[in-house]
Amino acid sequence: MASPESAPTPTSDVPLLPPRPETMHKGQAGRVAIIAGSRGLSGAAVLCGLGALRGGAGLVRVYTPASVHPIVAASEPSFMAFPLCETGAGDISVDQALEAIEPYEPDVLAIGPGLGQGPGQLAIVQRVCALPLPLVLDADALNVLAASERALRSGTKAANFASPLAGRSHCTVITPHPGEMARLREAARMDPQSHQDHDTRLRVAHAYARHAGVTVVLKGHRTVVATADQAYVNTSGNAGMATGGMGDVLTGLIAALMGQGMKPYDAARLGVYVHGLAADQLANRVGPVGYLAREVAEAIPAGFVAASLPKVGFRA
Repeated sequence: MASPESAPTPTSDVPLLPPRPETMHKGQAGRVAIIAGSRGLSGAAVLCGLGALRGGAGLVRVYTPASVHPIVAASEPSFMAFPLCETGAGDISVDQALEAIEPYEPDVLAIGPGLGQGPGQLAIVQRVCALPLPLVLDADALNVLAASERALRSGTKAANFASPLAGRSHCTVITPHPGEMARLREAARMDPQSHQDHDTRLRVAHAYARHAGVTVVLKGHRTVVATADQAYVNTSGNAGMATGGMGDVLTGLIAALMGQGMKPYDAARLGVYVHGLAADQLANRVGPVGYLAREVAEAIPAGFVAASLPKVGFRA
């Protein structure tokens, strides 16, 4: 285990996708719930749902505001889309959302892509964090949590303040990009880290993982996955992934793997690696720039195949 002052020595090893018995049915392959999307950001909900489907989830239900529900529902017939009541300002109804999710009995819940940052979004993120469910938090879910923690810390000594994520160490993955990570660290009164070299990224991800008790996926070149005592640095992916929607796909993919029974740290490592492999295959086939997040989602099954091949020798 790493000392409080140092990050763990990172590994580049990834687990394999768990084998499936021939008798498996969709109810046994993971029930994924996703809360995502808002006016103008319906695509984030769609891409997250596609990531979960291509990640092998047996059932995927996307909960999204009623104003964008028709767009999300028409985008992909293989996931279920459920409309949520919203106010004129676009805030979703917290109670209705939770009442809709409960009978679905999901194995994992992902929240945040394209969600927006209004009071309703903050309320539902806070309520979701109290649910006894494995969680994947991304994008606006992280932004509203950072804003909430920053407000609650006003006039409060940091040493006496617990992270809103505290106590969820065994079942939560957060997937910030560098800007979201900076906001989370600022809210936690942690020292700012402006450098983006690999050693700094590793220390940043590990420090926040220790602070909040979660698995951190710090996205970017050589994405870092860290817990309080483990770390992984990704070796797949390419610069063509620097385009909108890639993170939404990754959120759905990690949720799908957790829904299939993988531990959060393992699901995050395999998800990040396969996501990058899918993009590498597209870069080789389509070109290094201009492929889309939707196409990466479609290439995830081929990424699983490549991830299962030996680390040396020939690779498809």
